Amino acid sequence: MKKQRTAVITGSNSGIGLGIAHALAAEGHNVVINSYTDNDEDHALADEISKKHGNQTIYIQADMSKGEECRALVSKAADRFGHVDILVNNAGIQHVAAIEDFPPETWDRIIAINMSSSFHTMAAALPMMRENKWGRVVNIASAHGLTASPYKSAYVTAKHGVVGMTKVAALETAEDPITCNAICPGYVLTPLVEAQIPDTMKKYDMDRETVVREVLLERQPSKQFATVEQIGGTVVFLCSDHAEQITGTTISVDGGWTAL
Repeated sequence: MKKQRTAVITGSNSGIGLGIAHALAAEGHNVVINSYTDNDEDHALADEISKKHGNQTIYIQADMSKGEECRALVSKAADRFGHVDILVNNAGIQHVAAIEDFPPETWDRIIAINMSSSFHTMAAALPMMRENKWGRVVNIASAHGLTASPYKSAYVTAKHGVVGMTKVAALETAEDPITCNAICPGYVLTPLVEAQIPDTMKKYDMDRETVVREVLLERQPSKQFATVEQIGGTVVFLCSDHAEQITGTTISVDGGWTAL
């Protein structure tokens, strides 16, 4: 019988984070989903996950741009379930602009949400994992944590930072039954990406298939999106006993992007 764990997933009321929540819930784990809003829909989403998978899922609001709220998220999850065993840092935002045009306040917010939030949640969760003698940290980085694109200075910087922080955490926990790894997705088909396709079709006067292959997936050699289910399955693997000696590394789910 699998042991029930408690997983906290940041930025998880949609897209990749929600896919990860479903994957871990399907394993029977307690799950905490999160975003910066606090609507009835957020709590209803947690109830839906619970009903679908027969686990316990709750929603906890936290603004991941604020360090104290990041740490409080982990503390509240532990108060509810007794401990936090799995931490998935997924929260992220994006902005595209040349360095000289990049709004400083937007830079600060991207660095805070995409990178610093992982520092704060790990700082709160790792002592619990040590005390409980088991833990898994999975940081959702990006292909942009391993390579770069123009006009994405804050995002690329933050994701490179997440990869580096993952390695540091892995070394600091190497003698504990704790692992810390990063997943580096390429383009993933989320509702947000799907919603961008019609406008891109109009902009380039292309059909959907051509837009996907030649514009959105220009740098993804497979010419196929990754799916949220594939990312969720990778997280489940990293949280399994099969991965107990995998730590401090990155797993690219990018259709060959970073192989170029």
